[in-house]
Amino acid sequence: MNELKVHERESILSLWKGGWSARKIARELGCNRETVSRYIRLGAVPKPATPTPGNDAESGSVSEGKPATLTPGNPEGGEAKPATPTPGIEAVAVATACEAARRNLSLCAAWRAEIEAGLEQGLTAKRIHQDLAHDRGFAGSYQSVKRFVRKLEQEAPVPYRRMNFAPGEQVQVDFGTGHWIVSEDGKRRVHVFRAVLCHSRKGYSEATYDQKTETFLRCLENAYSHFGGVPITTAPDNLKAAVLHPDWYDPELNPKAASFAKHYDTVILPTKPRTPRHKGRVENGVGFAKEALRGRSFASLAALNAWLLEWETSVADNRIHGTTRRHVGRHFLEVEKPALKPLPAMLFPSFTEGKRSVHLDGHVEFEKAYYSVPPEYTRREVWVRGESKLIRIYSLKMEPISVHPRVEPGLAHTEDEHIHPLKRRLADHGTAYLLERCRNIGPAAGAWAEAVYRHRPIESIRVMQGLIALARRSSIEEVERGAGKALQRAGWRLGDVRRALAEGPNVVQADFLEKHPLIRDMDVYRIPFPS
Repeated sequence: MNELKVHERESILSLWKGGWSARKIARELGCNRETVSRYIRLGAVPKPATPTPGNDAESGSVSEGKPATLTPGNPEGGEAKPATPTPGIEAVAVATACEAARRNLSLCAAWRAEIEAGLEQGLTAKRIHQDLAHDRGFAGSYQSVKRFVRKLEQEAPVPYRRMNFAPGEQVQVDFGTGHWIVSEDGKRRVHVFRAVLCHSRKGYSEATYDQKTETFLRCLENAYSHFGGVPITTAPDNLKAAVLHPDWYDPELNPKAASFAKHYDTVILPTKPRTPRHKGRVENGVGFAKEALRGRSFASLAALNAWLLEWETSVADNRIHGTTRRHVGRHFLEVEKPALKPLPAMLFPSFTEGKRSVHLDGHVEFEKAYYSVPPEYTRREVWVRGESKLIRIYSLKMEPISVHPRVEPGLAHTEDEHIHPLKRRLADHGTAYLLERCRNIGPAAGAWAEAVYRHRPIESIRVMQGLIALARRSSIEEVERGAGKALQRAGWRLGDVRRALAEGPNVVQADFLEKHPLIRDMDVYRIPFPS
């Protein structure tokens, strides 16, 4: 049974008398609704019946009244007067709860000054609730304090910090949608990629049909080429083409995007999830480009990109920016372009990649071909990267595992060092190795293995493997005895050895003899032909 504190019980009764329902009281105080109802029933003591005018008290006709508390000196019941509680923390809390219930206010409204003071000190809502309950007899729940704190934060939001960027420090990138390509084949919607340098507001725009990783990286590459250099950081949102697992503190980048950043000596810093204001420069820039495209029609993607390039140089670069109050093109050439890092000597290589699982045969499938990995990676996941002539396999931490030449679909490329030592030994030595292993068991086992190889040359490899496995489970003496019996009986199957082992050592072997003194020679029974 849930036992509540005294001030909690009084708060329940006070709120009930103030017109609150049991459900609302339970939600506000953080109690179970059945517990609240139980304390309401325990506290609802009916007062003595008061005769109404025109009715005789002795007739039993009385009117129901609200519970009354008998005051000292009035034991017989006269006029009921509420008892005056002793002034204190609990009495103040009850009075506050009653007033809040009457005015339909939050229980925290009376403690607004204390809550605001706690917020100014950097206290959490949990700590504020604990202090109010312990020091002030606060009857409300933690949830009510948390809602009140959230409401105060909305009334007085913390102002955003304005971000200023040095020349060449960051480029912000984003995709926008909405424009159409109208051709003979019909209409097709395109995506508009836009990159904006944060200091000078110099931009680059390109239309694409998708937002795949390869497309995104090639757009970035074209933007760097258009700027004539690479900024220190690149800030996209958390699109799947660049970010595998969004995390404001430590996001996990797509391995291909990470390799791209390493190639161009830049750092990809995704923005906080669902926080577009962190890349406000490009958010406005995308809208600026979409506004320029509104009402225009293009017959192909190439025509649209040609128009965007002309618009960037003739319109976007020639404007006076509303925030910087400077000519965009001249400010870029004079201030920001010299601060950019130089472009690398080569473009980022084109390749495809993906996560794969290693099969039980020690190979991974990539583009319908198969490539081996060391045996310790069996049943694990690896990252496979396909270049024009090579296949590179990495661990999920992007540690190199192996490199293979590309093979045709349906074929496999296996490195010898990737074969398990036990399997490699069998492949290297073959029958000679197995015969030697059988001779090491004992002379009878070696003789039986040689006889099996003569009678069953193809099947003998598996039979000898079975004999070696049998020697690992049984003693050498038992295997020797079983192989000797199978050899005498001319049994060339492994089952013959197993049955001989099951017979035990006391079974007498009845061998058939060809020569014996009591057996006559067959010439004695030969009938000569008449001459």
